Amino acid sequence: MTITAPDGRMLTDGFVRLDRLTTDDIPELYDAIARPEVYGAGFGGIAGPPRDLDHMRDQWTKYADTHLIYAIRLVADNRLVGTSSFAEIDVRNESIEVGATAFRPSLWGSGLNPATKLLMLSHVFDECGFGRVAIGVDARNTRSLAAVARLGASREGVLRRFQRCYDGRFRDLVLFSILADEWPKVREGLQVRLGR
Repeated sequence: MTITAPDGRMLTDGFVRLDRLTTDDIPELYDAIARPEVYGAGFGGIAGPPRDLDHMRDQWTKYADTHLIYAIRLVADNRLVGTSSFAEIDVRNESIEVGATAFRPSLWGSGLNPATKLLMLSHVFDECGFGRVAIGVDARNTRSLAAVARLGASREGVLRRFQRCYDGRFRDLVLFSILADEWPKVREGLQVRLGR
């Protein structure tokens, strides 16, 4: 199979839809995730929480230079409820990173994260042909650490004092990965969790 980089196409399963994030989506994204409980555990650790809508627009516009960012919407009402991204896209080495995932807190634990990850992982493994997906999580973010472990990803280790955050502290980054030969089992686990 020829390895191809994800191109930002829409991904959907009838419950959730992922569209490439546009600047027009930023007000809805701000409403969904610009909350202390989202940023307080380490999300946006490098850039920090947005001060206001214009600051968020600036942050995400810069972020789009290096990431393929998705707006996550519920199919039932077309409401934007979160975001996730592809980054570190390395076609030569068949490696890609999935991350920068955040959801409206009222939907935490709703099945939204596994549905989103099933779409994204299916795309990069089954359609794009990647051999490795990496996921990095701030070591303070216990909710995300547990969510990634539930995916079935293998914990690879910790990059200590890896990045300086907006508040001056250095964060440790916990690395996980899923390999292509592990993907069928991970996919099955996600499908079971989603009742499919």
